[in-house]
Amino acid sequence: MPVAPMGSMDGMGNGWWIILLFLFMGFGGNGFGGYGNNAAGFVNADVQRGFDQSAVVNGLNNIQNSLSGNQMADLNRSFDVQTSILQGFNGIQGQLAQCCCDNRLATVQTQNIVQAEGAATRLAIENQTQAILDKLCAQEIETLRAANVNLQNQLNMANLAASQTAQTAQIIQALTPTV
Repeated sequence: MPVAPMGSMDGMGNGWWIILLFLFMGFGGNGFGGYGNNAAGFVNADVQRGFDQSAVVNGLNNIQNSLSGNQMADLNRSFDVQTSILQGFNGIQGQLAQCCCDNRLATVQTQNIVQAEGAATRLAIENQTQAILDKLCAQEIETLRAANVNLQNQLNMANLAASQTAQTAQIIQALTPTV
């Protein structure tokens, strides 16, 4: 924002002193009032130096004010950028921490699932093995029962045959005259 010196004349901004400069230079050594070279020259030189110093001071003040304002704006922008970067890093740090926690939780859940499935698989294998062993045992028992019944039948037949033989022998002996 340009800054105009205070008390500018006729709304001409920073250019009013140029007009005054030309007016005072016109009153120099050769005329316009006839003051002579020395008196007018000193007055003109003093006035000119005052305007020059005032212009230089005003210019330096304007430069200083604009630099200070720009520096403050730069500092504010730099601070805003650094704040944004730090907030971004904090956000990223939070996301990384959450991601880490989520991964750990997922890993633990996966381990629990694998362990539960492993236990269920082992139990199913044990149950199937027991069912197979029970069936084999039942078949073996049935085979032994059948063999036992067969042996009992053979024994009964042998006993019956022996009994028949003994009865036949008794009948024959009873029917045979004794001499």
